[in-house]
Amino acid sequence: MIRPVWRWLATVSLVWLATTAHTHAADLFQSDTYQSLTADRRASRPGDIVTILVYENSTASNTADTSTKTNVGVQGSVSTMWAGNNAAQIGLGDNYGGRGQIQRTGRLLAQISANVIEAKPNGDLIVAGEQEIDVNGEKTRIHLQGRVRPIDIAANNTVQSNRLADAKIDYVGEGFITDRSRPGLIPRFLAWLGLW
Repeated sequence: MIRPVWRWLATVSLVWLATTAHTHAADLFQSDTYQSLTADRRASRPGDIVTILVYENSTASNTADTSTKTNVGVQGSVSTMWAGNNAAQIGLGDNYGGRGQIQRTGRLLAQISANVIEAKPNGDLIVAGEQEIDVNGEKTRIHLQGRVRPIDIAANNTVQSNRLADAKIDYVGEGFITDRSRPGLIPRFLAWLGLW
């Protein structure tokens, strides 16, 4: 009589364990976030992180050269019996030459980890990231936003900034050195008036 009860308890225990184990296994697996051990680790959906390698060089140059020359002359001569031949000449002239040159160069090197904000229907990813650095009171902030194709993301989950479409890169600094590099109040006022 003890054996059938033992078998019954063993069967009930096995059924209970199988049901509970199945419930917990179903809670562990989520099809929308599942990645196998050999899956590609590149960013592909919102919430993923991709490293942007910012290598930006910009150079602008503009040169203007203007020159004008104007000459006007009037000549005349008068001949009389008593005074002989008299000649007069008047000339006016104007020369102007102007030259201007503007040259500007900028360089920015950084690495920023950015979040994937949105995945477009065509597969493009909208990414945005920000980095703040404070060194001895000098603060710099880099904000980056753009659109990247998944094919441009390397196997190590990095993408170069020149591969971003609609890229917006802001580099802002504040602190003692940054304040000293800005023009003073008088030059800014004269520049606002167009006199500087």
